[in-house]
Amino acid sequence: MFVRSSARRNKDGTVVRYLQLAHNEWDPASKSSKTKVLHNFGREDQLDRAAVERLVTSLCRLLDPERAATVRTPGELNYQGSAAFGGAYLLDQLWRQLSIDKIMTSMLARTRRGPYTERVLFALVANRALDASSKLAASHWVGRRAHIDGLASCSDDACYRAMDWLHECRDAIEKKVFDQVATLLNLQVDLLFFDTTSTYFQIDEADERVDRDERGIPLPDDREAGEEPAMRKSFRAYGKSKDHRDDLPQVVIGLAVTRDGIPVRCWCWPGGTADATVISQVKKDMRDWTLAKIVWVGDRGFTSADNRRTLRSGDHHYILGEKLRSGSPEAEAALSRQGRYTDVAGNLKVKEVRISEHERFVICFNPDGPDRDSAVRERLLTQLGELIDGTDDCKSDKRAELRGVISTKPGLNRYLRVTAGGLLRIDQAKVKAEAKLDGKYLLRSSDPRLSAEEIALGFKQLWQVERGWRDMKQIIDLRPVYHRLEQRIRAHVILCWLALLLIRIIETSTARTWRHIREECEQLTIATFTGPTGTFRQIAELTKPQRDILTQLDLPAPKKVIEAIPTTPS
Repeated sequence: MFVRSSARRNKDGTVVRYLQLAHNEWDPASKSSKTKVLHNFGREDQLDRAAVERLVTSLCRLLDPERAATVRTPGELNYQGSAAFGGAYLLDQLWRQLSIDKIMTSMLARTRRGPYTERVLFALVANRALDASSKLAASHWVGRRAHIDGLASCSDDACYRAMDWLHECRDAIEKKVFDQVATLLNLQVDLLFFDTTSTYFQIDEADERVDRDERGIPLPDDREAGEEPAMRKSFRAYGKSKDHRDDLPQVVIGLAVTRDGIPVRCWCWPGGTADATVISQVKKDMRDWTLAKIVWVGDRGFTSADNRRTLRSGDHHYILGEKLRSGSPEAEAALSRQGRYTDVAGNLKVKEVRISEHERFVICFNPDGPDRDSAVRERLLTQLGELIDGTDDCKSDKRAELRGVISTKPGLNRYLRVTAGGLLRIDQAKVKAEAKLDGKYLLRSSDPRLSAEEIALGFKQLWQVERGWRDMKQIIDLRPVYHRLEQRIRAHVILCWLALLLIRIIETSTARTWRHIREECEQLTIATFTGPTGTFRQIAELTKPQRDILTQLDLPAPKKVIEAIPTTPS
């Protein structure tokens, strides 16, 4: 089917063109193709073009949308392709609302780098939140699969250079971002939750040991004579892994989170760094930010006397979990005290016990906990029973070998008893004692102003940090880390923190999960068209859920046409 034109000359000598819609048909009788006119449009100079456009639009509705967009005639628009737009736009608008772009560009103005570096860093943050990948893959993601405002494309070298600058300015950027976020969101930072995790690397051996300061930062080679290092450690070093990969080198990462779940700062230390060093640096860094009195909330890994003393300095206080099964004098004394529980929530009861003049102890009881703990214990006892069943007939060296295997499994080894004759048995006394602890956990606090209920609820919110670690490892893909140099590994952690910061602000403002929001926003795409007058990019129509998300975050809706580039005359 085609449009055919024919010309006729009027009496006055002017040429008039007539248009027809026609198509060729095969005539079996004459065994040739003949043209058949389907419609006469009339004179070309009197053509009703609006009617023709309505006809074309109606016909395109019968086609697949992508195919309809590619249908053209010479001189009309040509569809070039599309890319994801909504997710990056949402993150970019929040990035600008928090003035992170201004913070970086003002610092970049004092260097030879331009605003391009800020755009590259935002693209890396957006990539972690939307489609986490290596920096090389992220450089191909920009422009091809996602539209980043002000950044048509970037190279992997540009990504690495931007990360190197981010590492150099990390302290100032973290402080300014915190100030801006705390002011804009009116954050309550009187209660800070802190925890650490580790991430491992698939490498054959640890890094070379170098001299470091008390923060774990490498000391320069040209440092002043007589300046003694605080430690000499590898960055990717062996240590206790929270991912149960003690066989691989790792680094330690810390995260401070507000009671609303907003991550306000992150840290990175060499693998195997002691808790005392971690706590000391965190306290010092937060003191430098001139915050008011803070109640630190931490899990059972920070309950040593030295850590409590460090947390208590500066007129700060703490809420820490205490191991009930540790057999410590405090735990035994707390469990021996009588008293009634007070209902705090549907699944939480608390009881404060007096066993110290300087600290307060609160026993928490979860009514749903005993059934869950009992089921876990029964599963462990069944597994242990199967392992030791029939071992009485084995030789002593075989039983000793099995005992060594069980000792590497803390959950099973807890209930194992070895008789005087070397026989393996389930420790029923231990089982009975453990049953008394089902559903219970112990808290200690140094703050005399908080009630027992506030202490319990404050510690319960510690799951916000654990949720942050889970999102960092599953959504933002903290690991694997595709870097070898220490400064780029540290910069990678900062990028993950910035991505988590944006995600958590979006979630708390919309009361929706990031996974749901990301899926909704990624449906908003941007298409590129070219024509005789130039190139322009236009976004799809916003859906109601997409508009609702922008409204909840107080962000403007994007323009219909994002970019228009006129054709340059030859």
